[in-house]
Amino acid sequence: MIMDGAKTPSTAANLVLLGPPGAGKGTQARMLEDAFGLVQLSTGDLLRAAVTAGTEAGLQAKAVMEAGDLVSDEIVIAILRDRLAEPDCANGVILDGFPRTTVQAEALDGLMADLGAGIRAAISLEVDDAAMVTRISGRFTCAGCGEGYHDTFKAPAVEGVCDKCGGTEMTRRADDNAETVESRLRAYHAQTAPLIDYYDARGVLARVDAMAEIDAVAQELNKIVRQAVV
Repeated sequence: MIMDGAKTPSTAANLVLLGPPGAGKGTQARMLEDAFGLVQLSTGDLLRAAVTAGTEAGLQAKAVMEAGDLVSDEIVIAILRDRLAEPDCANGVILDGFPRTTVQAEALDGLMADLGAGIRAAISLEVDDAAMVTRISGRFTCAGCGEGYHDTFKAPAVEGVCDKCGGTEMTRRADDNAETVESRLRAYHAQTAPLIDYYDARGVLARVDAMAEIDAVAQELNKIVRQAVV
């Protein structure tokens, strides 16, 4: 990161986390935050925070969004630059949802170079599409406390009653159905394939079997992060 106006080589564990909906990115990112003092940064959260804070880039993003247009890569990079300058990012960040294209990946590399840092690892959470359809389409949540359940893998002890709070109102996301999940997976693979090649060519790609148990996935991710900061 930049210290006293000068670039210094950074040992921060800056990571890109790739994976389709339901692969466990959020869960694993939170575990990495706790284990290594990293900060998860998602594009949506960054945009909302910048707009709320009224930063220069945030005001630009607000004007674009209010006009119904997509926020440009340049604005996203500017917002990310501001966020990376904050002290809590010193140990590294987990980028979730950005980059989505090779053009964005190149812009991100340029930003990191300006900061004397770099992407230490791009981690692809690998999934089996057929199993993912079953995993996602069976999800439901307690409307009262937010506890998550699954028709097959984690049903409440008493049908229709939340184990945690005793609530009886359960909700399902409208897009958690087999047809929609299959479509989202196809779109993800088409979009992400070039990024996989991009980071593989740079020698920073790591693949993790995201169909394994949560703790097993976490152990693999921990190994990758420890190696990334050596």
